[in-house]
Amino acid sequence: MTHYLVITGGVGGAKLALGLSTILPASDVTFAVNTGDDFSHLGFHISPDIDTLTYTLAGLNDIDRGWGRREESWNFLSTLRTLDEETWFQLGDRDLAIHVYRTSLLAQGKTLSEVTNVIAKKLGINHFLTPMTDSSLGTVVVTSDGKLPFQDYFVKYQAKPVVEAVEFFGSELARLSPGVSKALASPDLRGVIICPSNPYLSIDPILSIPGFRCSLSEITVPVIAVSPIIGGKAIKGPTAKIMNEMNLKAGCSSLSVAHHYRDILDGFIIDTLDAGQSDDIAALGIEVSVGETLMTSLQIKQDLAQHCLALIEQIQS
Repeated sequence: MTHYLVITGGVGGAKLALGLSTILPASDVTFAVNTGDDFSHLGFHISPDIDTLTYTLAGLNDIDRGWGRREESWNFLSTLRTLDEETWFQLGDRDLAIHVYRTSLLAQGKTLSEVTNVIAKKLGINHFLTPMTDSSLGTVVVTSDGKLPFQDYFVKYQAKPVVEAVEFFGSELARLSPGVSKALASPDLRGVIICPSNPYLSIDPILSIPGFRCSLSEITVPVIAVSPIIGGKAIKGPTAKIMNEMNLKAGCSSLSVAHHYRDILDGFIIDTLDAGQSDDIAALGIEVSVGETLMTSLQIKQDLAQHCLALIEQIQS
């Protein structure tokens, strides 16, 4: 038997996760999801990245809008407007039902891991989804306008403030969830895959959990990543903007991402548009593989998933 630990954040990561879920049996993979974006809003516990992956694997995601559930309605939100309540965070009616259910189960004493598992199974997902931690850990964006909780920065202010740094509140007390710990310790673990999610806002919160980054640097199986940058651009979200504002030596590039992960990576998949950076990335001691990483169809998602598994086998051999 073989097992893979897949580390993912939001939309970009969910695309590769979907590809992996279609080629790997449910017993062969653990999807570890960022919860640094989680927050309490209107009394509800909201887990945006967990929900993105859940809706994607369940076939319920809104592909056109790029977030939330398809066939959504907005009666809850429109009613809030009539009450002069804040509506900057978009909560559709179907999406809201999940938040209500999650909040209720958490109030009953269940952990976020347990709740995530229950919701996934009720939505027909056989693969194992687990939050990175059951502890409280929040991403805080340090901007030119001061420190902002992630959702304020990303949604309320539409990622417009200039980013100076990113911090993770509560990370020093956080612990890996049982699901992630079990996957790491599994004798069947074959490799670790870091999805093409924002390195600073989606993956770093997971890596900030004490001991986890060190474990990945010392683990005996290959750790690989797929670059979220294609031709100097990010497909979605503020990744490119953040990289440019942080004045990285290699700018907004796959090479900068490789530098960011260099202590934990054995292999790195970059797009054909960035093939010219292969030698510089290889000079960091990372095995580079080039292919199509713009996941515009299920077939490309599956092909990229196969590419990940092939790179792990190549490094392992």
